[in-house]
Amino acid sequence: MSYSVKETFLTVQGEGAQAGRPAVFLRFAGCNLWNGLERDRDTAVCNFCDTDFVGMDGPGGGRFTTPQDLVDHVRAYWPDAPGRKLVVCTGGEPLLQLDAPLIDALHAAGFEIAVETNGTIAAPDGIDWITVSPKGTAKVVQTSGDELKLVYPQAGLDPQDYTGWNFRRFSLQPMDGPDMMANAQAAFEYCLANPTWALSLQTHKWIGVD
Repeated sequence: MSYSVKETFLTVQGEGAQAGRPAVFLRFAGCNLWNGLERDRDTAVCNFCDTDFVGMDGPGGGRFTTPQDLVDHVRAYWPDAPGRKLVVCTGGEPLLQLDAPLIDALHAAGFEIAVETNGTIAAPDGIDWITVSPKGTAKVVQTSGDELKLVYPQAGLDPQDYTGWNFRRFSLQPMDGPDMMANAQAAFEYCLANPTWALSLQTHKWIGVD
């Protein structure tokens, strides 16, 4: 298969358990919970997404015809310096495209692979770090992994419904938007009262970087 990529960039992971770690972000185009068009946002399963994942016109975006073509592209973003290589596969919904041949090729190039998924598609074998972030009423089939990251608050989603799932870490992340500060306070208080959960902040937004 070919791979459709919205953008690629080197940054520092801004949220969740691996916050602060340098990584190449590989943002795949497309999602199965929203088509990305503003006219359809209100009727989408996930209507609070803050990411542009439509098309292949972003910096470092394009269509890649083989796994090795895409790996060579990703590798070009990593600095020529010591350090554990990390690629974060995100979207949209990366598991629509991330497959076994690409996983094998990224590993062969020395990359650890992290994925940020809505959990509606079962993750293939070989991913080193799986973050699942449930969205709206979508059924989650990937109920195990490394981190369950819940955007909070979401109507109809109770954090307690997830604490029995098989994850190493449970992160509560305030929903962005006009009520972000109130949401951050609510998430802070929830974590204090329910210490299974750790507070996750989008630090890249606080310091104004991608």
